Amino acid sequence: MRFHPAAEPPAADDAPGWVTGAVPDGWFTGPPEVVVDRDEIIIWGRLPEPTLGEEATDADRAAAQSGRITQFREDTRDDRIRVARQVEHRYRRKVAWGVRCGDTNQLFTHLAAPVMTRLRQPERQVLDTLVDAGVARSRSEALAWCVKLVGQHTEDWLADLRTAMTRVDELRRQGPNAA
Repeated sequence: MRFHPAAEPPAADDAPGWVTGAVPDGWFTGPPEVVVDRDEIIIWGRLPEPTLGEEATDADRAAAQSGRITQFREDTRDDRIRVARQVEHRYRRKVAWGVRCGDTNQLFTHLAAPVMTRLRQPERQVLDTLVDAGVARSRSEALAWCVKLVGQHTEDWLADLRTAMTRVDELRRQGPNAA
């Protein structure tokens, strides 16, 4: 499917409900978690944990969870592609699938969207330091690392901000239509 980046994709407020209805019953232990941004929709589902004996080690559990995820991925490939095509057509965004089983999370093929920015020397020096220290292989990877780190340490603040933005959108929809 071809998307036009200049055009904003349609609203995806109803995507969690639509996806929940489209995902076959029995795939997950509960409704899927649907994460939407401007470029991509990620559908996360939780699988039941494999039953292991009491003597199972953490390594055994991790291996069993990984095996369960791999089997799910293979068994559902055609149906996931079918659902993804429907979601992509409806919401004009790429779709990725992720699965959780116990403590193991695996995100299947997903989008890496390019982001352009202009940085002044102090910001470039931060990125170059990360590259020179071997934390990242390039400025691009260093910038992605910084964004991930900030996201981990400010998740509560970002969640509050997202909630506030949703409320603003609701108020705009309730307001008078501009002519």
